[in-house]
Amino acid sequence: MGKAPSHSDARVLPLIPLAAGSVLLPGTTLRIPIANRGDVAAILAKIYARAETAAKDAQILVGCVPLGSSLVSKDGNLLIEGKGKGGQSNIEQDPVLATAKDVFGVGCVGKVSGVQGRRQGELSLVVEGVERFRVKEVLQERPFFEGVVVDVEERVNISNAEVAELFQHLKQLSRELLALVRLSSILPRAPSVSLSPIAARRLELYIARKNIDEAGSLADFMANVVDCTHEERLRILASFDVKERLERVIEVLQKQIRGIQGSTRITVTSTATPSAGTFDMDTLRRLQQEAIRRRSGHGAPGNMPPGGFPGFPGGRQGGGEEEANELDELKKRLDDAGLSPEADKVAQRELQRLQKMNPAQAEYQVCRNYLENLAEIPWTKMTEDNLDAATLSKAKKQLDDDHYGLDKIKKRLLEYLAVLKLKQAANADIDVQIKQLSDAANVTPEGKEEEKEVEEKKEPRYVSEAELKLIERKRMVDKSPILLLVGPPGTGKTSLAKSVATALGRKFHRVSLGGVRDEAEIRGHRRTYVAAMPGLLVSGLKKVGVANPVILLDEIDKLGQSNFHGDPSAAMLEVLDPEQNHTFTDHYVNIPIDLSKVLFIATANSLDTIPPPLLDRMETIQLSGYTTLEKRHIATRHLLPKQITTNGLASDLVQITPEVLDKIIAAYTRESGVRNLEREIGSVCRSKAVEYANAKDANSLPTYNPTVSLDDLDTILGIERFAEELAEQHARPGVVTGLVAYSTGGQGSILFIEVADMPGTGRVQLTGKLGDVLKESVEVALTWVKAHAFELALTHAPEEDIMKNRSIHVHCPSGAIPKDGPSAGLAHTVALISLFSGKAVPPSLAMTGEVSLRGRVLPVGGIKEKLIGALRAGVERVLLPEGNRKDVRDLPTEVLEGLRIDHVSHIWEALKFVWPESSWPGERRWGAGGFESRL
Repeated sequence: MGKAPSHSDARVLPLIPLAAGSVLLPGTTLRIPIANRGDVAAILAKIYARAETAAKDAQILVGCVPLGSSLVSKDGNLLIEGKGKGGQSNIEQDPVLATAKDVFGVGCVGKVSGVQGRRQGELSLVVEGVERFRVKEVLQERPFFEGVVVDVEERVNISNAEVAELFQHLKQLSRELLALVRLSSILPRAPSVSLSPIAARRLELYIARKNIDEAGSLADFMANVVDCTHEERLRILASFDVKERLERVIEVLQKQIRGIQGSTRITVTSTATPSAGTFDMDTLRRLQQEAIRRRSGHGAPGNMPPGGFPGFPGGRQGGGEEEANELDELKKRLDDAGLSPEADKVAQRELQRLQKMNPAQAEYQVCRNYLENLAEIPWTKMTEDNLDAATLSKAKKQLDDDHYGLDKIKKRLLEYLAVLKLKQAANADIDVQIKQLSDAANVTPEGKEEEKEVEEKKEPRYVSEAELKLIERKRMVDKSPILLLVGPPGTGKTSLAKSVATALGRKFHRVSLGGVRDEAEIRGHRRTYVAAMPGLLVSGLKKVGVANPVILLDEIDKLGQSNFHGDPSAAMLEVLDPEQNHTFTDHYVNIPIDLSKVLFIATANSLDTIPPPLLDRMETIQLSGYTTLEKRHIATRHLLPKQITTNGLASDLVQITPEVLDKIIAAYTRESGVRNLEREIGSVCRSKAVEYANAKDANSLPTYNPTVSLDDLDTILGIERFAEELAEQHARPGVVTGLVAYSTGGQGSILFIEVADMPGTGRVQLTGKLGDVLKESVEVALTWVKAHAFELALTHAPEEDIMKNRSIHVHCPSGAIPKDGPSAGLAHTVALISLFSGKAVPPSLAMTGEVSLRGRVLPVGGIKEKLIGALRAGVERVLLPEGNRKDVRDLPTEVLEGLRIDHVSHIWEALKFVWPESSWPGERRWGAGGFESRL
């Protein structure tokens, strides 16, 4: 019950007249727009000025007073005569212009929570209702209202039977209203209710927790929730007595319930009063089912979820029509996904949990996301490989059209296709055998009626399960290989994987592993974590929608190493192991997924950063850099047509001759791939596009010349960036032409080795930025020459030291370029012999190979690049180690036709090719062939 205000409860508060129709009740929150409210700004300025000297935890309180109405007195009584006369309400008045007689006599103390809307620009003062007060006197109106207010203390008499009955009636009516709000949200032509169904579910739990000692606060809360007039809220605000307040709120609730019932033509009765009958929930549930069937187009009542309509007694708590339909759709998606037996078991268990769960729970969305991910993973759906008689020829043509060269990888992919085709044929034969066995059990020969009658009397013959299993065991399982393409950038590794997918007719997905530092990105996150999601592999399968795509693992050599996030490269071990990846387990899905049918193609620039266990699981295929000849073909077939189209030209408007292409390749690009070459060709095409556009604008198209000449390159591309090494025209002692495979950008070239002697005491000087291996080659070559100086006729006695009175200087030109590698031992030896004997080496002869202290010529690498560079530099003859004879078979036809290649196994044999007319005293010691016997 309320108590009479005493003078000791009076205090002075700043007052804020509320906007038209706004009333603040205790326990509720109100946002007061402060745009064009000078009185509110003045109040805030004064309050915050005081707050600087007050305690930090002091509350900032203001008085919120609504505008009055001529239909309600200032103490809350209804003016019947005013209503009959059509009295004018004050709610249309601007609160900024209000005076003391315009405000209501009762208000609510509001605690200032803060200011909202700074980002949107519409600032609002947020206040929370604390307690009622009566306005005793207004002290000032400008610049803001300030008055003396008297607080009202509220107590509830729990023992009063009338109050208890009214409280229970209020709770019952509140539940009725919430049920009708939910129902009105699904019925057609229902009135619009300001309360949403989701908010209604939460309010139901809030109301159920209220006790009778909180009857006044519950009444205030429901008065704020329901739709009521300004006068009704004023009367509720002025109801200091809890019993009177309950009666007024119950009256408002009953009016709104009757309004909703009348508009939806539903009779809902309450159990609160004996004359009202009972609350027929079965009728409500039946109406709800009919409404859902009418909206969804289903006539059968079986479409309702088990347990009745969600949200009502007997139904799944916290659901609705939308949730029920979505769960049915999710169940259908799971049924259509073709889950594995283990996945289906988990999915059914999670689906049952989801149906019993309240959608407001945080776990609900986690469980639902998990089931949606299970439905999206392609467990059994695969792309059918239609491998007919023309498959291999079509695949070979596809690969040849997309890429020039790369014969090793093309050969390997065609092998995979052939194996796949043979396995498919074998499995088709097994299917035929099973079908024949099944048909033979029930077939009777035609025209033999007596045997037919006998067969009908016999029991039918069934094929045994063991017999079928024995045949099924012969079925061949396809385990796709794990290929690793290793090569320099720009050599077509990534685009080759796309061509493979096109040739196979499969879906393609690219996973970039560069910069992946977290193990969870490969294996997924645990479901217990916030924002958990599957890993890159499962996400890729979801995207392509089939279980046997081509997945490109790009830049696997740049995968992160072990750190505090785990080891991503170790997480890839299970993915790339053909013996394990048929049961790959993602942390999020936590169910084995079959990755054995996925064709994985990984790319890398280097093998150095790939851990050995991971490298062991992949089949490595080396893609060396393109040679000049291959680049010319690639530019002619692919790059030039692409750049002409890209720059808006027709194919007949730009013509680049092979000589111009070779000039661009040799003088403007030095790389293993063709990216820079494509850029330079694009520059040439853009220059011709400008020239053609100008000619078109000036109506001088006949003067346009589509051909690009060598002289045009200097104007278009600028000065030459790289100088080509050319073979010398004149021979001189001590100078030999060597070969290098990767001078700059992965291209082969020639290398001059110059040796000069001078008076000295045996010192050897090395220049030209030589690496350790090259320095050792010089030392080995010098040691062999000194040991065989007498046999080479360089000294007069065996014990004479050829270096006793001289020093030598070994130099390789282009001193700014580092040089290293086991390729120049033979050239160094021949250069020293040429210097000491005074015999010049023919400038058209080049050589490569390492030597041992015994004089044997050892094989080296990069033969293809070296010989292409030698042909380009004008070399006519090449000496190669005997061990490199096998590498000559991979050379292009142009090289084999343009060079004379000789193979040597010993230095003595090499000397016969360098100086065929010369002879040495010591060569007889090494056999008739002039080299050391290996028998």
